[in-house]
Amino acid sequence: MQTVSIQTTSKQYDVWIGERVIDELSAFLQKEFVDVTKVLIITDESVEKLHLKTVEKKLSSFPVVSYTVPAGEKAKTFDVFYACLTYMLEQHLDRKSLVLALGGGAVGDLAGYVAASFMRGIPFIQIPTTILAHDSAVGGKVAINHPLGKNMIGVFNQPEAVFYDTTFLSTLPLQELRSGFGEVIKHALISDISFYHELRSKISDLSQVKIAYWSEILEKGILVKQAIVEEDEKETSVRAFLNFGHTLGHAIEAEMGYGKFTHGEAVVIGMIFAIRLSKRKYDIAFSLEEYIKWLKQLGYTCDIHNDLEIERLIDRMRQDKKSINGTIRFVLLQEIGSPVLVEVNEAVIREELGLFKGGK
Repeated sequence: MQTVSIQTTSKQYDVWIGERVIDELSAFLQKEFVDVTKVLIITDESVEKLHLKTVEKKLSSFPVVSYTVPAGEKAKTFDVFYACLTYMLEQHLDRKSLVLALGGGAVGDLAGYVAASFMRGIPFIQIPTTILAHDSAVGGKVAINHPLGKNMIGVFNQPEAVFYDTTFLSTLPLQELRSGFGEVIKHALISDISFYHELRSKISDLSQVKIAYWSEILEKGILVKQAIVEEDEKETSVRAFLNFGHTLGHAIEAEMGYGKFTHGEAVVIGMIFAIRLSKRKYDIAFSLEEYIKWLKQLGYTCDIHNDLEIERLIDRMRQDKKSINGTIRFVLLQEIGSPVLVEVNEAVIREELGLFKGGK
């Protein structure tokens, strides 16, 4: 088991990573929440079948209830958010109650926002079950989606702890492995070229990665996020670097329809585009051809779907959270490991999107 301690301006908490760390959850609650009145587990339809009973058994000495939401981005809607709050009121949760987010990034985002909103805020704990959630479970950004933009309705709400039991990863389908690994690649590209080269050299088939190695590289990704979040908890400066690949990625997700294209796979396309812009602006020494070849070997789609219109993608990007007064800003790389947030002229974006879509 590895432990990463997160220290933000608002809270200190630990992230426990490794096989069977869920075994430590009960002792943690007995120590930190001695007067807890009720524990609510929010999970989704897929995770409920796989892991809910396991977690409930670990908490047999606590008053536990659970609420199941749709899987994936369908969980992050106003209707589901409202339904969770209704259930909490019906179950008579109070300010001494606790929320556990058992699932992937969508469940963590929803549950963290629900916890922040109920009675003006009760504590919550992240229990990630996906690779993608190694990014979303740490740092306190919680939100739901709006038809006009992803994660536009939310708050900063740090968890009390993160229990990242990597044995849960063994049940993930290949598409979810790809989605989560996209964020691992992101952490490597914005932080350390040696981390990127390690991933390139050691991973050629995501279905063959051992749990022990997942623990190792997920810890590295979390350490990248730790350093950035501790410097900038509420995304006023360097935390924006964690959005590398997300400007176009979020636009693709929204245009495709939330849940029809996984977050990490959309971010991978967004990173390819951001690297194209980086090469154009900074002439970075990076082989995009070799990068794309590796991504395709791992099963990623590396181009923009023909049905997606350039002008609609640009309109989506104007609504990105990094945009100021409608001016589109991208996280680019001056070199691998050296990200920078810059305004990019729409004419340049339009031209580069046209070349990208045209396969040039």
